[in-house]
Parts: sequence; structure tokens; C-alpha cells
Amino acid sequence: MDNVLDHSNVRDEVRKLCERFPGEYWRTQDRQSRYPSEFVAALTEAGYLAALIPEEYGGAGLPLSAGAAILEEIQHGGCNGAACHAQMYIMGTLLRHGSDEQKQRYLPQIASGELRLQAFGVTEPTSGTDTSSIKTFAERRGDGYVVNGQKIWTSRAEHSDLMLLLSRTTPRDEVAKKSDGLSVFILDMREAKGQGLTIRPIRTMMNHSTTEVFFDDVFVPSTNLIGEEGKGFRYILSGMNAERILIGAECIGDAKWFIEKASDYARERIVFGRPIGQNQGIQFPIAKAYAQMRAAELMIARAAALYEAGAECGAEANMGKMLAADASWAAAEACVQTHGGFGFAEEYDIERKFRETRLYQVAPISTNLILAYLAEHVLRLPRSY
Repeated sequence: MDNVLDHSNVRDEVRKLCERFPGEYWRTQDRQSRYPSEFVAALTEAGYLAALIPEEYGGAGLPLSAGAAILEEIQHGGCNGAACHAQMYIMGTLLRHGSDEQKQRYLPQIASGELRLQAFGVTEPTSGTDTSSIKTFAERRGDGYVVNGQKIWTSRAEHSDLMLLLSRTTPRDEVAKKSDGLSVFILDMREAKGQGLTIRPIRTMMNHSTTEVFFDDVFVPSTNLIGEEGKGFRYILSGMNAERILIGAECIGDAKWFIEKASDYARERIVFGRPIGQNQGIQFPIAKAYAQMRAAELMIARAAALYEAGAECGAEANMGKMLAADASWAAAEACVQTHGGFGFAEEYDIERKFRETRLYQVAPISTNLILAYLAEHVLRLPRSY
């Protein structure tokens, strides 16, 4: 099978862009818990954050595999795509289910960088990954909806103009299926701030610009409802395969960065009169991580090919994300162990990337939920939750 993730020209240009943002830049952002505005602006100016937007709306009109290649190269270059990757996978909901008017209103400005669509309001403190249990409620009033509730782990809310918001519009006890009665909105946070919307940063082990968001009678016009009222859960699900593929590509990029760092150091570091890379105790973990990375790379390529062909790819997207996250974590472990004490030194960037890649065992979907999905939908075992 040809590697649909090739896109060598795109990769070369992304690599050059990332060279302008070396480790010291990211260490400074990390120390100051600062959002990498300059990096995101450079990606926006180069058109990479509009890669998946159709040309008719000012984007590049590239396929999902190109988006995956972009994000992989960002991570491979030692940078952090988490500052802006949501714009790619949120886009699918608007593209697939938004009205013509909504697309005309938002997509050209997103493509040009005038508007930032980086925030995804789904998870709540009491629901976690049980999305159908969310309590944030949008009550229909006049020509719009009034939203009350709370979201958590809403990354980049302070650095986004728009939020894709999932809210319940019919009480859970009034629907036949618990996933019914959920609706998706485009919330203009510029208008909502100070009008019932409150954003509070959450400090985490990595610089992820994540927040909790509170809604107190926040008004959303009915024109900002995406698709049909009550069908939002399906709209969100339709974009999750793309999300899995893109995040999996990021993990592959991380794994490549760690493997190269570890291999280079193992060749150069001399202990007891010989390079440490000559020792199988050093060689084997790096080699195994490399094999894991290449296998994950194939699965992500397969998932992307199916996605672009319009075929069912849920199993492949989930497996690809899980295998890629496992590969990046194995490569991170090998890299730290190879460097020994230097792996913990800030100047080597390993401890930063180590913290960043650990997230993908948990989010945007945990490994356990992927295993539960495969057990139920592929192996036809009884549903576990």
C-alpha cells in the first residue's frame, strides 16, 4: 500500500518552519506557562492551519493525510502541535454538518487567521469520557438558546475566538437514547466573555493552555446551531475518527524525535571506553520502540486511506491512535533511560517532550476506552459500560 501520509513537499516546508522555533523557544514558553503565539501565527500565515478547509473558502483543500503529515512533522521537529491542532479536527463538524451560511460566515476568516477556532467544549467534571452524561444545558428562548453549565479540560479557550460547544437541549430523562437530545453550537467567545462566560486556567504537568469554562445564562443565537437540534452527539462522533488519526500522527512524530535523540546520544556517549549504543541494554529498547513506531505508522496510514475513501475506519483510527501513543511513550522511556541523568535536564528538551507525550495515553481518548471499543465493535464481546 502506498503511504498516503507521504506529502513530502508539505513535510519539507513544515520542517523548515519548525527550525525557526528551536528548543530554547519551547523551554521559554514552558517556564512561563505561555501560549506559543508566534509559532501558531507562523503556522497560520503559512496556511497550515487552513490545510483542510476547502479552496472555495480560502483554505488549501488538502486531504486529512496532509493534515496528519503536518502535525507529525511539527512533533518530529521538537515543537508542540497541541497549541493549534484542534483547529484541524474541529473543522470536520462544521464542514460536514454546518449550513452554507455558517461556512460562508466563518471558514474564510478562519482560513485567513482573522478568527481562531481552537476550543472544543465537550468534557465536564462529572461526565469525563461519558459524553452522553453531560449536564450543560441550552434552553431555547426566543431566537436563540441560553446556556448554563460547566466544561473542563477545554484547552486553548483563552486563545480562541470561537468554541465548538456540545450541550444538552433535551433533558436526559426525556429521550429514548441517552445520546439523543445533545446539540452542537458555534459559540462566539468574544461576545460571550463578560456576558456570562468565565474562563479559568488549570495548571498541568505540561504547558497545554487548558482551562475550565463556566456558562451563566450565556446567549447563543439559533443561527449558531450546527445541523439539527438533538443530533449533536452523532455530529461529534463523525469527527472523532479524524481526531484519532491526527493525534496518532503527532505521536508518531514524537516517537521519531525521541528515537533520533536516543540513537544520536547512544552513538556519541562514551562510558567504560566504548559508546553506550554498543550495549544491547541500550540498543534493544530503542530498536523495539522503532518497530512499534513503524507499525503504528502503517496503521495510521491505513486509517487515513479509509477515511479519505469515505469508508468505515473506526477500528483502524482507534487502533492507530492507541498504537502510536504506546510507541511514543516507549520511545520516550527509551530516550530518558539512554540519556540517564541528562534526560532530566531541561536543556535537552527530553523531559518536556516526555511530559507532553504522556498525555496521549489519556486524551483525547484513553487507551482503556479504545480497548473497550475494539472488544465490543470488532470482537463482538458484551458491552462493558
